[in-house]
Amino acid sequence: MTNSQRQIHPTAIIDPTAILGEAVEIGPFAVIGGGVVLGNGVKIYPHAVVMGDTNIGDHTEIFPFSAIGLAPQDKKYQGEKTRLVIGQHCVIREHCTFHPGTKTGTGITLIGNHGLFMVNTHIAHDCRVGDHVIMANNVTLGGHVTIGNHAILGGISAYHQHSQVGEYAMVGGMTGVESDVIPFGLVMGDRASLRGLNIIGLKRREERGEISRDTITALRQAYRMIFEENDGTMMQRLSLVSSLYAQDASVMAVVDFIQSPGRPRQLCLPQRRRHDKNQDKDGDAAANGVNQGGVNQGGIIHGAGSLAR
Repeated sequence: MTNSQRQIHPTAIIDPTAILGEAVEIGPFAVIGGGVVLGNGVKIYPHAVVMGDTNIGDHTEIFPFSAIGLAPQDKKYQGEKTRLVIGQHCVIREHCTFHPGTKTGTGITLIGNHGLFMVNTHIAHDCRVGDHVIMANNVTLGGHVTIGNHAILGGISAYHQHSQVGEYAMVGGMTGVESDVIPFGLVMGDRASLRGLNIIGLKRREERGEISRDTITALRQAYRMIFEENDGTMMQRLSLVSSLYAQDASVMAVVDFIQSPGRPRQLCLPQRRRHDKNQDKDGDAAANGVNQGGVNQGGIIHGAGSLAR
């Protein structure tokens, strides 16, 4: 591919070691550093900066004043060679900041395909972001955060280091997420609490033929059994759900997420029912027990009902 087949403004600054794919567009005053790889059809808007060992997938767009691949905001970082990989067909709007991994982490920050990252999104070092993720304006991910496929993160929401958000989950705007959010879950609040399932998202998937009504019904029933019923411990309820819905991949995705070994954060739970006289003792014990891949075997979790949306 000749330079004439690319569209590169003469004021753009491009390191000679950068690798540019076919049909790349680079606007005025953009800066592309050494070690950067731009896939085919990548579009870099004016004044955007891409630095470091950064790989941008085909047809991704980076809008003005975004700073991609610069050193992570980690005081332990001493200039080690770490990476940032961004997938294909992503849209990265103005003033976004995406950082590479660190030596004390995995050494790489990974962002999937078809993501939409609105103005001022920040993705810190060592994060994992899945495919088709939407992050609204001013979303902030701390280091080592994991976001599942198709998750939607509301504006001005913030995520504690090492927290996880499951696939197809929905996080409300201005929510502080300190704990892990189950797949298909809906959370909100200044400190996130589980409010039910992302029913609107599930119904939209049903309309597109991506999920069946039976699966939605199974998810709602499983949610009630795990988070709303007071019979037995959470471990016992998870075991019952696993036996009843072993053939339903979506329900088992929720069960597997809760039981996943080595989760460093606790599980985001529903708010307690105010009328529950035993909430203080049993609720706190159970909430503290759902941690590091385990579930409390003695306490009972008392949860609020899912939203009827």
